[in-house]
Amino acid sequence: MASLTLSPPASLLPGKPHHSPAATIPTTAVTFSRRELAVSLSLPLAGMLCSRPANAVEDDEYVKETEEVIGKVRTIVNMDRADPNAAAAVAELREASNSWVAKYRREKALLGRASFRDVYSALNAVSGHYISFGPTAPIPVKRKTRILEEVDTAEKALLRGSCQDRY
Repeated sequence: MASLTLSPPASLLPGKPHHSPAATIPTTAVTFSRRELAVSLSLPLAGMLCSRPANAVEDDEYVKETEEVIGKVRTIVNMDRADPNAAAAVAELREASNSWVAKYRREKALLGRASFRDVYSALNAVSGHYISFGPTAPIPVKRKTRILEEVDTAEKALLRGSCQDRY
């Protein structure tokens, strides 16, 4: 097994005259703990991740439209199936959910948000139920509970704001 030893050039050894300007530059060793290094590298990254989007109007529009969809989901899920307006309300929710999903599912900035994930999941569950069983079919208690939990979580994420509304 061969070993490799590195040594400085002869011109840089002590006692030898130095004619190179680079050889006269003093160097100091700086040591960082792993914690200090991790913190110093993560702070700029955190600033980039938590900064508001360039177009805050779009973010405000997303929040407003998402809150409207959440309100409609709650209304439909808690609506009495004997209500004569149930079928019309389900049709209205279906139209609102289709336009919300079509508008926001292609936005890469929103895909990482907990609010988007939970609203999308709740809309999928509600729409799937009414497509399969009709607009007057009652939602099973277990599914209703899950939908309302997702909607509550999404609403809390919206209230926290865009920086904290992440996975």
